[in-house]
Amino acid sequence: MSPLRWAFSILGYPLGSLAAVQVASTTDGPLLAALAGLIAGAVLGTAQWLALRPAVGWQWILATATGLSVGAGAGAAITLGSDDLGALVIYGAIAGVFVGSAQGLVLGASRVLAWSATVAGSWAVAWMITQAVIVDEQKGFVTFGLSGAAIATIATGIVLRGFLGARAARTTSAQVVTA
Repeated sequence: MSPLRWAFSILGYPLGSLAAVQVASTTDGPLLAALAGLIAGAVLGTAQWLALRPAVGWQWILATATGLSVGAGAGAAITLGSDDLGALVIYGAIAGVFVGSAQGLVLGASRVLAWSATVAGSWAVAWMITQAVIVDEQKGFVTFGLSGAAIATIATGIVLRGFLGARAARTTSAQVVTA
């Protein structure tokens, strides 16, 4: 896995959230939060898939969109759409568990628990950081801003590098070309 390509996926968080908040938000109730999660997840999943391909297939996009849809709906229901620090950290952990579990299935069943914990933990911390610097969290963004995205991208990148190895993309790429 290329750390530089993964670092570029950082843009998927704020871009996905900005696209989603045009339609719905986490403050609009669980059903609309789920819709917003689907939109943000599709954007985020695509950005991450572009960074990870060909080590993971297009299923990564579907897993991220589905996971964030369910996670955003569940997170909004549990936190009642609140935007205080505690609620955002809880929301991040809940959404992260669902996204991490869905993506973990793409990475392989043996990695689901570790990946789910990594994503949940990094998303909770990312919301904590974002809440300290963002000025309009009351808009109900589905994912955190660039400051939180930097932390989540670094944390998940380290774990992914361990899962996929430093040369996974090159090896897989060579296999695809010869197949």
